[in-house]
Amino acid sequence: MITDGTTKSLRRRAALNNAAWCDAVCRAHGLVPRYEGEQVWFSARRTPPMYPDAVTLEPAVPAGSVLRGVDTASPGCSVKDSFADLDLTGAGFEVLFEAQWIHRPAGMPLPEAEGEAAGLEWSEVSGAAELAAWEAAFEGGESAEGDGLFRPALLGGGIVFLAGRAGGRIVAGAVVSTGGGVAGVSNLFGAAWPGVLAAVRGRWPELDVVGYEHGEDLEAAVRGGFAPIGPLRVWLSAQ
Repeated sequence: MITDGTTKSLRRRAALNNAAWCDAVCRAHGLVPRYEGEQVWFSARRTPPMYPDAVTLEPAVPAGSVLRGVDTASPGCSVKDSFADLDLTGAGFEVLFEAQWIHRPAGMPLPEAEGEAAGLEWSEVSGAAELAAWEAAFEGGESAEGDGLFRPALLGGGIVFLAGRAGGRIVAGAVVSTGGGVAGVSNLFGAAWPGVLAAVRGRWPELDVVGYEHGEDLEAAVRGGFAPIGPLRVWLSAQ
């Protein structure tokens, strides 16, 4: 049975996992983000597209502590409010979207792959060429310009890019990272949950699985055995 205290602990672990993944992406782009104690992860320089400039790691962090380390003067600053308890409107921010952290206990029975998901062959991405193909599939078939968002430096070290293939072509996938003592799933696309959860079970059977979703993606996660454990918000500077 999940109590309020357990839920708060899980949300902290999910937030820490997400911050560790954001940290890895930023470092692969040559940035040097850091942690402010146990309260906030942040980057003083603008982060890559779709990645926040700061992530809160515990509830009730003062807004000033979140914003003082990031670049709020140039367009595009964003903050992941992991406990949905910040009010950044006075600093010129607007809510970009709201979502729910999700949690699935280790050892829970795996969902059965049906339809499109049943015919996929899953493997771990290895090497720059496969990673570029994975990113193109993630972007809907568009080839990444330049070096792309996901750099080869991300491969390994507790981060796995999973690819689901049909006829040799990548049609589904996800990233799994193990920061915070959980398996955090992000960047999910295609009919991925059955294959991704099976891959997590095979690699890290002892780890709970976390992530965040909203809308129809949240409904799909719940059908796959996840439970919502609390809200988060992403704030974007309106400047």
